[in-house]
Amino acid sequence: MSQTEVEQGVAEILIDEDELQRRIAELGDEISADYHGRDLLLLGVLKGAVFFMSDLMRRLTIPCEIDFMAISSYGASTDSSGVVRILKDLDINIEGRHVLVVEDIIDSGLTLSYLMRMLESREPASLEICALLTKPERREIDVDVRYTGFEIPNRFVIGYGLDFAERYRNLPYVAVLHADLIPESH
Repeated sequence: MSQTEVEQGVAEILIDEDELQRRIAELGDEISADYHGRDLLLLGVLKGAVFFMSDLMRRLTIPCEIDFMAISSYGASTDSSGVVRILKDLDINIEGRHVLVVEDIIDSGLTLSYLMRMLESREPASLEICALLTKPERREIDVDVRYTGFEIPNRFVIGYGLDFAERYRNLPYVAVLHADLIPESH
């Protein structure tokens, strides 16, 4: 995909790179203070959270471990199907651990609600959520998010790990997908 093709996919930049990094630094300070003296496990939800989690963990001043899960509820569509499949489970046993789930975006809350119930059944010492983006207007199930980067309007966003059909993840900012590319079901 050429630079021109990427730019054609971007309708507008919603959160620029500097603003993203400033907020991630603030989240890192807050999490470091809250988890001081505790053994923290960051659990990244693939694929979208990779960029956010990488930058966030570099901002932490406390020791931490990482692990990843891959879950699917979207397929190629833009709306959650409500059916969740675990594509990659954790490698680490979380029983008795302080777990912070790191998500790129919370939309309907359906997928994350399922994930949190499943993780809670594994008996962690604590289980919290850190989401870069949240869309309150789209919420169907209320999920308790301890750390939020940005609340955004109900628009289809790409960049900084967020994709449309596996493209645009590499943008260093969060942008709105051009309307011509958004499927009619969204």
